[in-house]
Amino acid sequence: MIKKTDINTLKVTGDFSNDMISEFKKHYNDLKKKSVKPVIDLSEVEHAGTLAVAFLEFISRNKKIEIRTGESLRSEIDKFASESGYGNSEAKLSFLDRTVVTVSDFFKELVSFTVLSADIFYYSIGSVFNSSGRRKGSVFEQMLLMGNNAVPIVALLSFLIGLVLSLQSAAQLKQFGANIYIVDLIVIGMILEMGPILTSVIIAGRTGSAIAAEISTMKITEELDALKVMALNPLKYVVAPKMLSLTVCLPILTILSNLVGILGGFVIGILYLDLSFDMFFNRTIEVMTLYFWWQSMLKSVLFSWLIVLIGAHFGFKVKGGSEAVGKAATSSVVAAIFAIIMTDAVLSLIFYFEW
Repeated sequence: MIKKTDINTLKVTGDFSNDMISEFKKHYNDLKKKSVKPVIDLSEVEHAGTLAVAFLEFISRNKKIEIRTGESLRSEIDKFASESGYGNSEAKLSFLDRTVVTVSDFFKELVSFTVLSADIFYYSIGSVFNSSGRRKGSVFEQMLLMGNNAVPIVALLSFLIGLVLSLQSAAQLKQFGANIYIVDLIVIGMILEMGPILTSVIIAGRTGSAIAAEISTMKITEELDALKVMALNPLKYVVAPKMLSLTVCLPILTILSNLVGILGGFVIGILYLDLSFDMFFNRTIEVMTLYFWWQSMLKSVLFSWLIVLIGAHFGFKVKGGSEAVGKAATSSVVAAIFAIIMTDAVLSLIFYFEW
């Protein structure tokens, strides 16, 4: 028998048969709508059917509902939970099963990321020729935020990296009288590797996290749904300006990083290795070929795409409240840095061999 004893208590007496589940669910759903904490009193239930036990085990996972049971019914519920593996499913999985689940989840994420990336490229390229659906001046606004405001930190860190890289190498080169080769080391090292990597990592931490946080916040606050109601595509309105602006800004920041890093090497070459300005400058022009610059620009463009795509991916997939925003931002930075380093390794191997 099922009855309400007061405004927030639902009591069941006698046997809880499987046929009573439908009636119980109606009372149960009504009880959950109350503002007070619901109470399910099953203390007088002597026996429950198998399906009823499964149903009671399911609702007992809701910590916002107080469930009172007798010892016999509680033992039946606990036995069902332990035998079915509910509540401790991860522990029941073998290593092989967990590996399969992990690989499966990875490919699902990869498919989702690929589809989103294709959509972003489509709307970003389309917005170059048709600006409708995109806020006027949004691209230049993003350039200011992503590019101009990042100049001081990129310049400072690039100078220090160039300085330290030259200083550590200078001591070894000086022993063999190969002072002039500090120019080759710092120029090639900064243009091919340190400049693109350093700049991209800074932007991934500074801009990539901001992209993920902004999009995830808009999703949680239902701003993205509001854009759809106004017949505005979120990818074209929100993501496309960021994609276009970072595609332009990151190569420029990389050029700045390369030159400032070389300047740091110049300081060490002049003060520690006794190189003249003419020697350092002439050797720099000789070593600094367009082939190196082409590789550096290609890497910076690819890295800029990865930062935006990964930030948007984690932003759009967010679920939950404000805590999920922080997790999305953190995950996007970690994933972007990993993707940047992996991409750089692959490109370096490709360019190392002469095809």
